[in-house]
Amino acid sequence: MDARWLIPDWPAPAGVRAVFTTRAGGLSAAPYDSMNLGDHVGDLPARVAANRALLRQALGRRAVFLQQVHGREVLAVDAGTDDGLQADACVTMETGVACTIMVADCLPVLLATEDGAMVAAAHAGWRGLAGGKDGKGVLESVHAAMNTDARTIAWLGPCIGPSSFEVGPEVKAAFEAVQPEAASLFVPTGAGKYLADLPGLARLRLKALGVTQVYGNDGSDAWCTVRNPSRFFSHRHDAGPAGNGFGTTGRMAACIWRE
Repeated sequence: MDARWLIPDWPAPAGVRAVFTTRAGGLSAAPYDSMNLGDHVGDLPARVAANRALLRQALGRRAVFLQQVHGREVLAVDAGTDDGLQADACVTMETGVACTIMVADCLPVLLATEDGAMVAAAHAGWRGLAGGKDGKGVLESVHAAMNTDARTIAWLGPCIGPSSFEVGPEVKAAFEAVQPEAASLFVPTGAGKYLADLPGLARLRLKALGVTQVYGNDGSDAWCTVRNPSRFFSHRHDAGPAGNGFGTTGRMAACIWRE
């Protein structure tokens, strides 16, 4: 495992392992330098394939890459599952595959049952996290798909932080409609805009599901993809004044698997 990648610090069950890749350790050239794992962002396909091969070598198994659409569909994966199937979360009880989510500002959420029998990964941008009019988002969907009486623990990876994630009133309203207490996680900036605490909103949703052991991203700047562009890919950073103006950037991966 590349020493520059992030290994979650959480009480993972025996036999459960996880990793979050960073910009480092790959073969892609700027602006995808260097461990870009996204095959949909304009990078050379051969370099993406080489980076994915490096990841597979590090994991000792294949990472299944989804076509993520900011939705709430969940896919059960095994060693034979093809890449590119549409979903924003995946679960498995198998040992020959890694549940994998790609991000470059959205929040990756890794989950495991306390007995280690099942693991899952979810892609939680604000749309997927907020969900539809029924108030059910990607975390509710993946929790239901795990379908277990065993207690579940979660780890939140790096994402755009509360000091950088400016949103409109429709985002605040979407979360308040489900949980009025979510209002405290939006700080007004003026002109009807708010700074949103994405990991805080995820913790609130997880708590409502009974998932109280949540580790990782605490909303501090050290976890912010925008604030740490030399370590993390960030779509919003690279679209802004300090970036290339187009949001052109790579994708990192959050992976969890059973040994």
